[in-house]
Amino acid sequence: MSSRSLRKLRGERKQEPLNHFADQEEEIERPLEPATTRKRRRNRANKAAAGNLPQRISEVDETDATSDKHLTEVSDDINLRLDSSPGENDQIETMQNIENEELEKENEELENESDVLRTSSQNKPKRKKKKKKNRNSTADDAQEVATDDIDSILQAIETPNGFHHQTRTVSAESRPLLYVEHRNLNPETELKRYFGVRAVLGDQRSKQRHRSLHRSTWLTTPKDTWPRYTKTGISMQLLETKGGAQYFTFEHNRDYQQVQFKFLDAVDSMDPNNILTLLRVNPHHIDSLLQLSDICRMQEDQEMARDLIEKALYCFESAFHPVFSLTNGNSRLDYRRAENRSFFLALYKHMIFLEKRGCPRTALEFCKLIRSLDPERDPLCALLIIDFLALRAREYAFLIRLYEEWEFHLNLSQLPNFAFSVPLAYYHLSQREDLSDTERCQKQERAKRLIQNALIVFPSVLMPLLDLCSVQADQAVLSHKYFGFDVQIRQPNALKQLVMLFIGRNWMLWKEPRVMSWLEENVKEVLRRVDANDPLVQESENK
Repeated sequence: MSSRSLRKLRGERKQEPLNHFADQEEEIERPLEPATTRKRRRNRANKAAAGNLPQRISEVDETDATSDKHLTEVSDDINLRLDSSPGENDQIETMQNIENEELEKENEELENESDVLRTSSQNKPKRKKKKKKNRNSTADDAQEVATDDIDSILQAIETPNGFHHQTRTVSAESRPLLYVEHRNLNPETELKRYFGVRAVLGDQRSKQRHRSLHRSTWLTTPKDTWPRYTKTGISMQLLETKGGAQYFTFEHNRDYQQVQFKFLDAVDSMDPNNILTLLRVNPHHIDSLLQLSDICRMQEDQEMARDLIEKALYCFESAFHPVFSLTNGNSRLDYRRAENRSFFLALYKHMIFLEKRGCPRTALEFCKLIRSLDPERDPLCALLIIDFLALRAREYAFLIRLYEEWEFHLNLSQLPNFAFSVPLAYYHLSQREDLSDTERCQKQERAKRLIQNALIVFPSVLMPLLDLCSVQADQAVLSHKYFGFDVQIRQPNALKQLVMLFIGRNWMLWKEPRVMSWLEENVKEVLRRVDANDPLVQESENK
């Protein structure tokens, strides 16, 4: 029998058991197996079919009843051929060996392909695992570094002279004395600190989304009820730069000057309705807004008066020069120019409204701004109120620094407000719990020395201050002539005015029981020094 017929016969015999097994798989529902196990079974079946061909043929003959006759004839032919001649047997064996080698090669190739697929399928999740490990390791390293940084920061804070604390104090002291922070110009920032965000904003969050378009400003927050800002005829010009300071000025165009003349006529008429009609036609006229605010304040309409002042500040800030800065303290405005006065007055009135509203920290920032605009002349006397705002805002360190830096060239100790407010700031600082014993003793001694000097230099302050605080003075104090009624009569009118301004503003700060007991101790010490003829007493009398 030829090799070609043998190949055909083997192909038919190989397909029959496969079909038979496929029929069995259709009849019996087997669970799905992995691809690797199925390939192994196929390889084993191919090897068994290639290596044990007669047994395979016999097994197929037993199972297949229809092809028994054909199989017997073929097998007889094969046996006759094998027995007929040894040359043909050798050829058949060689052919079988070649075919077996080819089948083995095919099986090896299939095994290699299955191994490649297996290794590729196994390598993919391994790469993911490696990435995950790397991510986890990097995350763990980042966490370790973060924890180390936090530990080092905490150690630096816990140490009394830590580097973190030192750099913080140096950066605060390196700023200019009249440095203004933008966030402190907004009163809502201070109110949120006192009462919380919900109590301050309320339903304003939802309203802000539907808010009309206004320019973002620092001095005030535009409101929905305000008309849209248009060019009103006010502009700011840079005049010169001298000594590290930039000098600016506001200017009015011709249209605004015509409105200004109409405003002066309305003021001369003594009728507020004329100002109101002028403001309806020109809603951004500054002097009309300021004058109408004073009228509303006298009529006890504080909300409307404050709203008009804020609108005036919004108009001014919309006309600022691009170089003009509110924070660095180097921008200057001359109060003697009529166009600049309205800006000073608007800032001062807004500061007073903020203090009455309960925002002393914000009012202190506006006071520093007023002082920095014209520090040489100080036209609105910001020095007479800055100590009160600093004590109200509990900015004791700022008040002490201001006194130490400006005492040499301004003689602040000759003003009654600084003479009494600075020792009070030292006293409040000495009551802090985070101070060491030596620092507390130093501040207490400093406060005692300064308050005693203030009582010796300004003896006319004590009795009116005790009267406003509803405190009955000691009999030794009432009977002593140094604090008697004659001292108030002999003082000059200018000094009397300064004393009354100080007492009228600051008397609430001295009403606390601890402060009053501390004042009483120092008053008794002053009486002892007066009776002992202290040289400072005679020097103050001569002054």
